[in-house]
Amino acid sequence: MNVAVVLFTSDLRLHDHPPLSAAVMSNSFVVPLFVRDEGIAAIGFDAPNRRAFLADCLRDLDQGLRKRGGRLILRSGEVVEQVCKVVADAEADEVHMAAGVSAYARAREVRLRRALEQEGTRLYVHEAVTTALAPGAVAPSGSDHFAVFSAYFRRWSQHELRATLGAPRRVQVPLGIHSEPLPEREGVTGVSPGLAPGGEEEGRRGMALWLGNGIGQYEERHDALAADATSRLSAHLHFGTLSAAELVQRARSTGGAGAEAYVRQLSWRDFHHQVLAARPQAAVADYRTRGDRWRSEDAAEEELHAWKEGRTGYPLVDAAMRQLRHEGWMHNRGRLITASFLTKTLYVDWRAGARYFLEWLVDGDVANNQLNWQWIAGTGTDTRPNRVLNPVRQGLRYDAEGAYVRRWVPELEGLEGSEVHQPWKVPEARRALCDYPDPVVGLAEGLERFRLGRGLE
Repeated sequence: MNVAVVLFTSDLRLHDHPPLSAAVMSNSFVVPLFVRDEGIAAIGFDAPNRRAFLADCLRDLDQGLRKRGGRLILRSGEVVEQVCKVVADAEADEVHMAAGVSAYARAREVRLRRALEQEGTRLYVHEAVTTALAPGAVAPSGSDHFAVFSAYFRRWSQHELRATLGAPRRVQVPLGIHSEPLPEREGVTGVSPGLAPGGEEEGRRGMALWLGNGIGQYEERHDALAADATSRLSAHLHFGTLSAAELVQRARSTGGAGAEAYVRQLSWRDFHHQVLAARPQAAVADYRTRGDRWRSEDAAEEELHAWKEGRTGYPLVDAAMRQLRHEGWMHNRGRLITASFLTKTLYVDWRAGARYFLEWLVDGDVANNQLNWQWIAGTGTDTRPNRVLNPVRQGLRYDAEGAYVRRWVPELEGLEGSEVHQPWKVPEARRALCDYPDPVVGLAEGLERFRLGRGLE
C-alpha cells in the first residue's frame, strides 16, 4: 500500500492545504502528524498563550480529521527523530510539509531531508502554504528580496496566486500508529484571561464574519482603537488555521476600498516573510544598523518594568500594554505606539521589546514580530528610520474621546473626553483621585536621549 506522512507545522487546517491534498491524491493512506517540538521550548518560544491556542488548534484538527475517517497523530520530542519513527512505523514512502522561512525552520527541513534520504523516503516541501505568495516568488532584478514595501506590494499585487483547494473528503490513516494524548488548554498555566479560542472552525467562522460585516469599513476605521474594527485573524494566520492565499482571494472578491486596504495589510505579512527568508539574521540582528548606543536593560530597569506593566504614565501606551497581557493580543496601532515609546522615548533596544511581545502575543510570529519591531525602531525597512510616534498626539488622533484608554486604564475613567490622554494637566484635586503614576520620562527628554544615542546631533 502507498503511505504518506503529512507533517503539520504552522498550517493546522484542512481547507486549502497543499501538502495534505497532494498526499491524499497520490496515496491510499495518509498519516497526519504533529510533533510537539522540544526545540521550540528550548529557545523560549513555547509561551503559555500560544501553547493554549495550539491545544485548541490540535483538538479541532483532530476532530476535522475524524469526520473524514482519520485522526491526528501526536508525538513529542526532536522533530526529525519523531518523523523518522512514524515513517518507519507506517512504512511510508514520502513525507509532505509546508516550507518555513525562519532559520530554525529551514535548518529543521535540511536535517529532515538528509535523514529521510538515508531511508529512501522522499520529502516534498510545498511553498505558499503559510503565506499567500512564496517568499521568493517575486524579487527585484539583482537582489534576492525587496527591501521596500511599496515596491514589493506593486509586484505582489500583479502576481497570480495559486488556486485554493477544498478540504479532502476522506483521510484514511493506517492502523496501529501510536499517538500521544492531545493537549488541553485547561492544562496550561499563565494564560491571558481574555485569550480567544483557536482552531480552524473558529478561524473560518471569524473569516466569514469579517468578510461579511467588517471589511467594508476597514479603510476608514482600522486605526480607531476603541472601535476594535480589525479582523482579529492574525493568530489564525500564524497557526495556519486559515490560509493566507484563501483569505486574500476572498477579500479581493468582496471589492471596495476596505478590501483593498485589508489586502495591503496581508501583503505586509508576506513582505516580512520574504525579508526574513532572505536575511534570517534579522530575527536577532539589525537589518540596517544605525549605530545605536541603546541604554542597557539594567540602566533602564525601572522604566522597562513600568512599560511592561502598563504604568508609564502615558495612558495610551499603558492601555495597549494592558490589553496585551489580558488578551494575548494588541491592536496594530497600539503595537506601533508602544514599540516607538520603548525604542525612541525610553531608548531601549528593540530586542527587549520584541522578546517581551513574544512572551504574550498569541500571534507571536518571528517574521512579523521582529521585523515590525525593527521597522518602528528604525533599524529595519522603514524609509523614515528616525520617525517618533508621540503617544499624546496618537491618542488624540486615534482615540479622540479616550474610550480605549478608559477601557484598559480604569483609574482614569473619571476624566472626561480627550483630557484622559494628558492626566498631568488635570487639576490636582481631580487627578489625586485617579491613582495613576506621573510619566516615567518627559517626551522632550526622551527625544533628546534618542537623538544623542543615534548620533543625530
